[in-house]
Amino acid sequence: MPSFAPRRAVCLDLDGTLIDSAPDLATALHRRLAAHGLAPHPLAAVKRMIGDGARVLLSRGVAAHGVTLDEAVLAAEVAAYIRDYDAHALDETRPFPGAVEALDQIAAAGFLLAIVTTKPEAPTHTILRALGLDSRFATVAGGDSFPVRKPDPGHLSGALARIGVAPRDAVMVGDHRNDLLAARGAGAASIFAAYGYGEADHAALGAAAAIAGFGELPGAVASVFQALAAG
Repeated sequence: MPSFAPRRAVCLDLDGTLIDSAPDLATALHRRLAAHGLAPHPLAAVKRMIGDGARVLLSRGVAAHGVTLDEAVLAAEVAAYIRDYDAHALDETRPFPGAVEALDQIAAAGFLLAIVTTKPEAPTHTILRALGLDSRFATVAGGDSFPVRKPDPGHLSGALARIGVAPRDAVMVGDHRNDLLAARGAGAASIFAAYGYGEADHAALGAAAAIAGFGELPGAVASVFQALAAG
């Protein structure tokens, strides 16, 4: 992988991109569904519900049963879900295969690494530390780090401002259409993680590439920046 000058960045989504957290997210969701006498969903169905935060995940989980919770009940259930999930966030969650090696290769080529996720910042740091990944990232921008979050481009541009990187010198890697929309709005390139949980017409949303596994990421990053350098 060719080296580039400093102050170029690779930003990564967390759930479904860097880490396979769906089993723990699903288990926490299913415990809240059970509290309302609702059956669990297949893991594949839960994966399609992930990507917009805890409130939306819980809402989608009950809606799939034809149930709507009023605002007060939903707020209480979201709080209960977050407490439950935070206590079990590392039961089965692991980095995707090849993630550690790919991150090290990208960093060795001179890129800064950042996390841009809808998960709140504090639990994101907790998970990254427990997995031995925290020190690899120049910044972690959670869903509560700025007044806006993905797909609003301000989430990505805010993360880049923290580390002094212009959007034109960054690429956003994610498995959800929100990642691609945030990158497009911010003026950054994007790479779609097709192995993750989301479904998106990545080409229509402006992604420069799609990868089927983490091992493809260093090459994809190099290709994106080579294309940008070529104008």
